Amino acid sequence: MRLTALALAIALPVSAFAAGSDSTTPPTPSETTKKCWGKRVWDAEAQKCVKPEESSMNGHQLLETARELAYLERFDDAQAVLAAHPDQADSRVLTYWGFTNRKLGRRELANDFYQEAIAQDPDNILARSYMAQGFVANGEYAQALAQWKEIKARGGTGTWAEASLRHALETGVTVNY
Repeated sequence: MRLTALALAIALPVSAFAAGSDSTTPPTPSETTKKCWGKRVWDAEAQKCVKPEESSMNGHQLLETARELAYLERFDDAQAVLAAHPDQADSRVLTYWGFTNRKLGRRELANDFYQEAIAQDPDNILARSYMAQGFVANGEYAQALAQWKEIKARGGTGTWAEASLRHALETGVTVNY
């Protein structure tokens, strides 16, 4: 049960932003999502769909592709792309490992990834927001509120991460993108 004080503490209008940015625009469909199925990505050099670990994509491109696949709820495919990322300790990579695992119902594993992402970068407000969205979904409002306050303390007021979490705390409905 949500407390009235909680609702009053966070009663501000929410903006709808795409995950990982301050834009309401979803990821732009790429050749990967237009032409490739399953655990494959479009390789611009080879001009065909290949396994992510065989692609010529750099780390940034792999992360953006994983985000795009996750947006389309292709979580297993997104994880195959994440696995090909050259820096598994990167806070953003860990955040998306957490997100995809949470969406696949692996809550404890997701929280382990979020905690590791936050340990790597305490200012990773996206990891904090995603983890807290999981708390809201499980009725753990005090933990979610603590993360909302932490996001605000780290300069995240008005970002997608803060606004979407505030909305989840206000309504009990989590948002992803």
